[in-house]
Amino acid sequence: MRFTVIDTIPFQPDRAALVKRLRLRDGSSYLSDLERLVDEAEAVAKPKALYKVAFIDDRGDDYVVVGGVRLDSRVLAVNLDPVHRIFPYVATCGVELDAWAHAQDDMLYKYWADIIKEVAVREAIQALFEHMTETYGLGKMMSPGSLEDWPMPQQRPLFAILGDIEGAIGVQLSDSFLMTPNKTVSGLRFAAAEDFASCQLCPRDNCPGRRAPYDDTLYDRKYRKIQS
Repeated sequence: MRFTVIDTIPFQPDRAALVKRLRLRDGSSYLSDLERLVDEAEAVAKPKALYKVAFIDDRGDDYVVVGGVRLDSRVLAVNLDPVHRIFPYVATCGVELDAWAHAQDDMLYKYWADIIKEVAVREAIQALFEHMTETYGLGKMMSPGSLEDWPMPQQRPLFAILGDIEGAIGVQLSDSFLMTPNKTVSGLRFAAAEDFASCQLCPRDNCPGRRAPYDDTLYDRKYRKIQS
């Protein structure tokens, strides 16, 4: 099955929220500059996302094979044990907004543009997840690099499952497994009865993206292999 592209995502960032995040005070001379940048960003931004319905061909204790491509992860294999299909995805701020941000010639404005790109990719993620939830009832997700058990090099097989991502939405994967535009996220979603979030296995303190508390016994209870 070919992937589904979502490329009609509206982009109208919350300007008051941006002002607060950038810590600009009322009456600041920078407010008009920020307004100008947001106007420019809205005119060019085209956040995008894509996903694919893919089926599990084979599985083992610490891997699954999807469309002939092997994904290595004990946590992923256990989480996918009760399911037969997954939904790999990529969401991005878009190459248009990325090019606009790189064209800024002031370091402060480059920083602001990067924050605006972050808002755009969040809009893409929200639109993608809403579509996938409404269409397939999905709730669980994992992303390469979110856990030591499923590291960044697993971006390569995930991209291989999806196909020509660059041709569809302009996202490239480097030899060091970083995505361009930099404000791009990837992962997979799946349907399962038991709740899961990667945050439950991540001990990082003060993480701004945390969606669930760390459970220091979960890995031993559910994922650690029993030695024969």
